[in-house]
Amino acid sequence: MNVSDTPAREAGQDFIRDIVTADREAGRVGEVVTRFPPEPNGYLHIGHAKSICLNFGVAQEFGGHCNLRFDDTNPTREEQEFIDAIERDVRWLGFDWGGKAVHASDYFEQLYDWAIHLIRDGKAYVDDQSQEEMRASRGTLTEPGRESPWRNRAVEENLDLFARMRAGEFPNGARVLRAKIDMASGNINLRDPVLYRILHASHPRTGTAWCIYPSYDFAHGQSDAIEGVTHSLCTLEFADHRPLYDWLIDNLPVPSRPRQYEFARLNLTYTLLSKRVLTELVRGGHVTGWDDPRMPTIAGLRRRGVPPEAIRDFIGRIGVARADSLVDVAMLEASIREVLNRIAPRRMAVLRPLKVVIENYPEGEGELLDAVNNPEDPTAGSRAVRFARELYVERDDFMETPEKKFFRLFPGNEVRLRYAYFVTCREVVKDGAGNVIELRCTYDPATRGGETPPDGRKVKATLHWVSARDAVPAEVRLYNPLFTTPEPEPGDFAASLNPDSCEALNGCMLEPSIAAGNEPGPMQFERLGYFFRDADSKPGLPVFNRVVGLRDSYARQAARSGG
Repeated sequence: MNVSDTPAREAGQDFIRDIVTADREAGRVGEVVTRFPPEPNGYLHIGHAKSICLNFGVAQEFGGHCNLRFDDTNPTREEQEFIDAIERDVRWLGFDWGGKAVHASDYFEQLYDWAIHLIRDGKAYVDDQSQEEMRASRGTLTEPGRESPWRNRAVEENLDLFARMRAGEFPNGARVLRAKIDMASGNINLRDPVLYRILHASHPRTGTAWCIYPSYDFAHGQSDAIEGVTHSLCTLEFADHRPLYDWLIDNLPVPSRPRQYEFARLNLTYTLLSKRVLTELVRGGHVTGWDDPRMPTIAGLRRRGVPPEAIRDFIGRIGVARADSLVDVAMLEASIREVLNRIAPRRMAVLRPLKVVIENYPEGEGELLDAVNNPEDPTAGSRAVRFARELYVERDDFMETPEKKFFRLFPGNEVRLRYAYFVTCREVVKDGAGNVIELRCTYDPATRGGETPPDGRKVKATLHWVSARDAVPAEVRLYNPLFTTPEPEPGDFAASLNPDSCEALNGCMLEPSIAAGNEPGPMQFERLGYFFRDADSKPGLPVFNRVVGLRDSYARQAARSGG
């Protein structure tokens, strides 16, 4: 699978919209109706965001509407928690379905009646074979299937058995209702597919009213028809199901004629978007939950601090294609950065503090300096930051014996402190073990605000800092890819889990305005990246997640590993 870093077509133009445009112009459809039909058996991920943006976006662009419809046909895996999370995620992404969400379970009675219609027409039958027997008789891609010994049951017997299935007379797996189509079809989905199975389980919405449930294939197209869906947009794995979709629509007295179209699903490097894998990550304790900031779930991205407009921008960039491809996750990072660069206020934070004492600055004194809030937004104004004798700088900004092209702090070198002064490192203080614990520096009063001094001398580095007197301690979590390889294997995902996917730093020092709690949105820690306050924050100890670095962290990682 090739990695794609540019959309195939201009954003907003794709083959789906071409189809809808042609249908409108030819008068084949009036109001455009789409739907987003998630199964409520887990949390939505960024792959679902592509479908959400497409379905809701197409409906909005053509003046129609999009239904949020829960495909709730398997009560053993569905929970109200997932229903609530899905609604929350769709709204957060910026879309609304106009009123109440709908459910496949809303149509259970109608679907049951249509199943009886197929039985009466001799196009469905009750099969007594076990699941293993049906699988064995289904055939292969090169060999036809074998007809069930129950395939030619009399209509009245099938009606009686199906009614008794609904009444709960039989245990799970004892019987199924199958469509009677063609056991020799080249499309295995047409080899008498299962329409109903027995399942004695309580449903989140219907309770124990039903003990038989329709298959996805039987519920999906018919729900589309009930709702007047004009364009049923699915990912490519459903292309082989379209002949069955059409067969059922053609053989039932449905109120409308929806049509299914398929598009390529989203695949991202360093990411798995299998709901099964995501469920195992949660259940296996590899992550802290569905909203773990390392997860590609919409809830995880939201908790990490990714703004919804960045996700929408990313989906627009990658476009909608007919063929699968692998999208470089750096594209997602780029969209996040571009949005945050415009909206995020700038602040100073020191993640690995090293103390600096300005020896020629008066003890006990300090001054307020003007700091820009966002150079990309002139209306954002400025804030005051306190400068004093004792400061913190990043430990990585000092080297006792500097490498070539290291221009930051080292003995005898002068640097600019952002918004403040030029300072020169004069002395290195170490503990008994030889560890550097403090730098002794001097400052040039003539460089207030970081201005070039009257003599015109230049410095090659500007460092961020925090006043020790005002600094607020915090925990900062630096997130890296959850997997170590660009294309992790779903069947053996644990083998490529990244043990360093989260680095929690304690004792970080923040400027007071960060910790005050009055800025709930993302912010840029200058020179470090974009950060967002985590739900784990407590009074006196804020916790921040790194949303994304200032540059492409994935590219740097690949370079380090030789990729």
